[in-house]
Amino acid sequence: MNGKTIFIAIVALAIGFGSGFVLRPVILPVAAPGLTCQGADLTPTISEARGTQYFEANIEEARKLVAQCAAGTVRGQECANAEQAVVEAEGKERFEAFMGR
Repeated sequence: MNGKTIFIAIVALAIGFGSGFVLRPVILPVAAPGLTCQGADLTPTISEARGTQYFEANIEEARKLVAQCAAGTVRGQECANAEQAVVEAEGKERFEAFMGR
């Protein structure tokens, strides 16, 4: 009886996995890369927030943006990224001053 149950469980798992692989393209179609519509260039693109790495490379711009964020003229993810870059830069400066470099 125990061997029969294990065999049935293994067959059920095999059928389940097999049907999952067969039905995957139907359930979740694979996106074809490189296909674009003609009107795709006409829609305005949403500008993504500049990352922390950008602000680390441009620390003065990050400090200006943090000041604008504190004043409330700028909001969004860029504020957080700029603030993180400024905090890391100030931490590095303090560490170098502490080490005497």
